[in-house]
Amino acid sequence: MLTKRELEVLELLIQGYSNTEISDKLMITKHTTKAHVASIFEKLEVNNRVQATVKYLKEIHSI
Repeated sequence: MLTKRELEVLELLIQGYSNTEISDKLMITKHTTKAHVASIFEKLEVNNRVQATVKYLKEIHSI
């Protein structure tokens, strides 16, 4: 299960924001953003942003 912050990062990732833009929007470091993205990928069992987006959106619509 994703944390609240990971969901915030994922929502911005889905909207096409870069790690730098996500960092700026959430007022966190780039290192922290990268850690959140890596955690999201691990939890969703994906390798990239496109896969994360597709898997997350499929899960939302299947509920």
